[in-house]
Amino acid sequence: MLYLTAEFMSNLVIVESPAKAKTIQKYLGAGYEVIASMGHVRDLPKSKLGVDVDNGFTPQYQDMKGKEEIIRELKKKAKKSEMVYLATDPDREGEAISWHLAQMLNLDLNADNRVAFNEITKTGVQNGMANPHKIDIDLVNAQQARRILDRIVGYKISPFLWKKVKRGLSAGRVQSVAVRLIVDREEEIRAFVPKEYWSIDAVLSAPENTKKFASKLTAVDGEKIEIANEEQANALLNRLKGVPFVVKSIKKRVTKKQPSPPFITSTLQQEASKRLGFQSKRTMKAAQELYEGIDVDGMGAVGLITYMRTDSLRISADAQQAAADYIKQTYGENYLPDKPRVFKTKKNAQDAHEAIRPSMPNLTPAQVRPSLTDDQYKLYKLIWERFIASQMANALLDTVSVDIDADHCLFKSSGYSVKFDGFTVLYEEKNDNDEENQKVLPPLNVDDVLNVISLDGNQHFTQPPARFSEATLIKTLEENGIGRPSTYAPTITTILARMYVEREGKQLRPTALGEVITKVMKDHFSHIVDAAFTAKMETELDNIEHGSTDWVSMLDTFYQDFAKTLSDAEEAMDGQHVKIPDEETDIICDQCGRNMVIKLGRYGKFLACPAFPECKNTKQIVLETGGFCPRCGQKVIQKKSKRGRIFYGCEKYPDCRFMTWNVPVEERCPQCNCTLFQKGGKSGSLVCEKDGCGYERSLK
Repeated sequence: MLYLTAEFMSNLVIVESPAKAKTIQKYLGAGYEVIASMGHVRDLPKSKLGVDVDNGFTPQYQDMKGKEEIIRELKKKAKKSEMVYLATDPDREGEAISWHLAQMLNLDLNADNRVAFNEITKTGVQNGMANPHKIDIDLVNAQQARRILDRIVGYKISPFLWKKVKRGLSAGRVQSVAVRLIVDREEEIRAFVPKEYWSIDAVLSAPENTKKFASKLTAVDGEKIEIANEEQANALLNRLKGVPFVVKSIKKRVTKKQPSPPFITSTLQQEASKRLGFQSKRTMKAAQELYEGIDVDGMGAVGLITYMRTDSLRISADAQQAAADYIKQTYGENYLPDKPRVFKTKKNAQDAHEAIRPSMPNLTPAQVRPSLTDDQYKLYKLIWERFIASQMANALLDTVSVDIDADHCLFKSSGYSVKFDGFTVLYEEKNDNDEENQKVLPPLNVDDVLNVISLDGNQHFTQPPARFSEATLIKTLEENGIGRPSTYAPTITTILARMYVEREGKQLRPTALGEVITKVMKDHFSHIVDAAFTAKMETELDNIEHGSTDWVSMLDTFYQDFAKTLSDAEEAMDGQHVKIPDEETDIICDQCGRNMVIKLGRYGKFLACPAFPECKNTKQIVLETGGFCPRCGQKVIQKKSKRGRIFYGCEKYPDCRFMTWNVPVEERCPQCNCTLFQKGGKSGSLVCEKDGCGYERSLK
């Protein structure tokens, strides 16, 4: 069903989705009918450019295929209604959908028929309906400009790539920059030369206390020390042999630790990736469901969070007061800050909506757990805890910093203990850079001569930059002003689907195809894949939204330069064809004896004979895990679901139907000697999946 029926209604409200329609219908009641458009109803044609670049970049919109029945129903309902309200999402895309609906239904574009809901609760819906306004044509034009920009880049560069690289390729304005970031990082890693360095590490104890603590050499004879090799390390160790380690100074202070702000779109995707292992697409799907409405036991359909595409940290006074009431009642008044927190939003944020927060702060995750799917619950809990914690008092830490002298060699130790837990009683942001070795130091006094338990020189090597994960890529895109909250997840989904990038665990690495395309783009379309240029275009789109830039003039300026760049590229690569290098394997072709190579096909990677077309042998790529099936003893191999999720199954499928989401490890079960599987990530457990065994061991 696309809409909720009700006889003799005089007012029609159009939203995008049935779930949203159901929730809003509950709050509006009699006199209104809420119907879903199922997203966009009009778009540019798929078969051609669809933009008249010679006449003011006029877009040639048409009704979307497959939407005929919905469009007929919308027209029929609108004709019978006294008033039609357009209640699509409160952003550029939603404004454009409302504009298209108004055009299609012949509504007055100057009428106050546009309503927006930052949260789909009774208050949010009533406030939205009480304040209808005209469609914001500046927002619409910003969306049109983005759509046309992306269409020009995609439909003009893609045929060029077909001719010069491979048929079926496509280029995207923001996607190409994202791929370039990943390719550039891979080139940095390849070019990286590890540099050796050493550290001098001591384990010490107080004169009358057996508690050990660590200390690190930081300076020698008043100069900061850098130890380049083993020879230098050994010289220092010899100097320190038998030397007394004496406490020279102790600094104690109380430091404040502030909570993180509530989520915006980018930080929600980053933290959901780090804490929950969610890909950005999965995060946004669950967030959309929480925003549109969930049937909560005893409450009916209710939107549990505010709008989830935002880059603003603003919080309403009502929400702050509700959070304060909950904190005071649950934890006590001392867990409240002296005054409500105000977090500063970055300069180029659109600030159209609040930060992402629970729409009803007093509705705890435990209360709604029975009504939510696992993904919805995990994400709601994350959003709720982050928001409530953001309104709590600082944590207070008793920190100690100790300087230790050994023959004019300065060692330093530090530690802390929690004086007041504050917001950390509920939530603390996961940080990969947390120093796990900071612990409570034993009682120490100046001039104490310490016991030296051990003194070692340890070799280290500098590490190359890490590959991007989804979380770090989104952070980089945001920091560089590339894309906006609504584009991060679709961008990553697209570059993976086009096989320009692939996942390796949580890391993103470029494919050979992605590297070839990026080189062609850098050589001939440097502006398109330049991060600064793309960020400038985003600023231009923001200016259109604010009414300070004309969208047609902006497109014309872009197109004049772009058309020349395309013409120059065609001329420079006339007669050239770029070959995608094949990755050779040690798997022998069983028909002709050559080493097979990895090819990229429509459905992903496969093995092929390099002698094609003389030898047409192909094979599926089998990724062995080293594990063995707990049912039949055959090999366990890595597989992918239709949605791209990795799972593990028996190589003898379908004869043996064993499968699991848990990762096989080298360790064997101490009870039955079967392969163990890791469940729940690094802090989860090792389990035996053999029927009837039941062995499980926590990794914490």
